[in-house]
Amino acid sequence: MNTDAVSVAVIASRPVRLSLMSILLFTILWTWLIYALPALPESGIPALGVRLMTHGLIALGLWLGIESTDLTPGQRQATWLVLMVPFTLWATVAWTAAINGAFRAGASALPLLPAAILLPVIVGAPVLLLSKRVGLLLDAMPPTWLIALQLYRIFGSQWLAYWMRGVLPGLFALPAGTGDVLTGLFAVPAALALATGTAQGRKAAVLWNLFGIADFAVAITLGMIMSPGALQLIVPNGPSMALDSFPNVLTPGFVVPSSILLHALSLRQLFRRSRAETV
Repeated sequence: MNTDAVSVAVIASRPVRLSLMSILLFTILWTWLIYALPALPESGIPALGVRLMTHGLIALGLWLGIESTDLTPGQRQATWLVLMVPFTLWATVAWTAAINGAFRAGASALPLLPAAILLPVIVGAPVLLLSKRVGLLLDAMPPTWLIALQLYRIFGSQWLAYWMRGVLPGLFALPAGTGDVLTGLFAVPAALALATGTAQGRKAAVLWNLFGIADFAVAITLGMIMSPGALQLIVPNGPSMALDSFPNVLTPGFVVPSSILLHALSLRQLFRRSRAETV
C-alpha cells in the first residue's frame, strides 16, 4: 500500500467511526420506541414514513443518475418513467393488499406472501441486470449511492423489539432483526470505504452486499417454515409468527424484494467498474 492510500485510509477512519456511532444511537432509540410504544408500529405511521422516504430517495437518486448519462432529455424521461412507474404501482398494490388482509394465512388458496417476495426478484432481476440502459445508468451513478441508501435496514430492529415484548419467536426475530440492523449499520461505513477508491474499499462493499443478501436468505427461509400455512415445518413453542398482517407484512411483501434488487444492482455496478479499470 502506498503513502497516498494510507493517508486516505486514515482520513476516512474518523467519519466511519462517527457514522457508526450516530447510526447505532439512532437504532437503539428507534428500537426502544417500538418496544415501549406498541401503538406506534401498529398505527402504520412509521412504516408509511419509511416507505415514502425510501421511495423518494430512490426516485431522486435515479433521476440524478440519469441526468449524468449521455441520454437525450426524452430518453432520460422515458427511462425514469419505465423504472419508477412499475416500482410505484408495485408499492401501491402491496400496500393496498396488506391493508385489506390479502396476505393473511388462509385469506387465499394461493401463497400470496411468498409470491410477493419472490416474483419481483424473479421478474425484475433479469431485466435490471441485462438492460443496456440500466448499465449506462449504473456507470454514471456513484457506486456509493446504492449502498448508503440501504441505511433504512436499521428499521429491521422492530423484529428485536417484538421479540423483547414476547410477540415474536426468537428463532426468527433474533437472526432476522440482527442481520437487518448490521446491514443498515454498516451501509454508510461501507459506502465511505468504497468512496476511498481503494481495492479494500471495493472488497468491503462487495462483502457488505453479500452479507445483506445472506441475511434475507436466512430470514425468508425461517419466515416461510415458521409461518402458518402449507410450508410450515416449525411450530414455535412460544408466540406464533405475526408477519402476515398490516403493517408488518409490508417488510417481506415489499421491502425485502426491493432490497434484494438494490443489492443485485450494486454488485453489477461494482463488477462493471472493476472490469473497466482492469481493461
